Amino acid sequence: MTFSLDQGRQLQDRFGRSKHKLRISITDRCNMRCHYCMPEDPAWLPRSQILSFEELLRLAGLFVRELGIRSIRITGGEPLLRKGAVDFIAALQALRAEGLERVSLTSNATLLERHAAGLKAAGLDDINISLDAMNPTLFERMTKSPLEPVLRGILAAREAGLAIKLNAVVIRDENEQEILPLVAWAREHGLPLRFIEFMPLDGKGGWRPERVVPEAEIIARLQQRYAVAALPRTREPARYYLLDGDYRIGVISTVSNPFCASCDRVRLTATGKIFPCLFSPRGVDLKHALRAGASDAELIARIRAAVWHKGKGFVDVAGYVQRDATMHTLGG
Repeated sequence: MTFSLDQGRQLQDRFGRSKHKLRISITDRCNMRCHYCMPEDPAWLPRSQILSFEELLRLAGLFVRELGIRSIRITGGEPLLRKGAVDFIAALQALRAEGLERVSLTSNATLLERHAAGLKAAGLDDINISLDAMNPTLFERMTKSPLEPVLRGILAAREAGLAIKLNAVVIRDENEQEILPLVAWAREHGLPLRFIEFMPLDGKGGWRPERVVPEAEIIARLQQRYAVAALPRTREPARYYLLDGDYRIGVISTVSNPFCASCDRVRLTATGKIFPCLFSPRGVDLKHALRAGASDAELIARIRAAVWHKGKGFVDVAGYVQRDATMHTLGG
């Protein structure tokens, strides 16, 4: 079915950027402890503070039917830790008739060996998987979790027919030496790979500008082994390069080359707060209005107002934002 988006259903901010992608966090819980994402000893939210799947489906329906969202990505925490996550993805398929074009997932892959086939059957289109090192000792030091289940999960997802992107956060004096091994493994298995500059979103306050490995340095490391050709820039967050004429990698350079001017996404936390930007200082609450019996029109107005006041992004912030939401609650 071809769906046309009329002007009145566009969700725009004050800088004229239209939003077509929604990221929904369904849990703050995770079975890894990546320091760039979460505190060392996180306090998990009680179930009563987390939106039910019924509440999330109602909001997702409004975003798609009334606000022009065409792509939904399920995030966490680790979303597969929440019981019913696969059924929730299956339930989202009903929104395709309303204009939804894509349903995606972000995962650490530890549970994918068990769930990959079910996710494919539920209608999931693609999955982004974090993989920050190929060295097992370093991987475990960074995540407090073993590497092998992650690799098995990645291969299980590929076997199930899910489209996959691998994401690696590169941090100076920690894992920059893994750039070439990551490319070698991903290329061998025919999997797309994107490197992400370390952003000031970690749970321990350990980010500093000098710990960022910028896009230019990532490319210089790749040039030690490959012929690297830049590809034309698209509206995607990543800038893409072709290695030896046959393998494409991406670099998301939020710090050294922000892409804020073309940002088309908005985030909904598991507690029902809208964060129009990764660097928004505060979220706009929908949960209390939802549970107080707000009408669809009232919820839509609240969503529009939150997105309208979205800031320019990292180009204005360029550092830490003081807030009570870290990446494990906000979603990637």
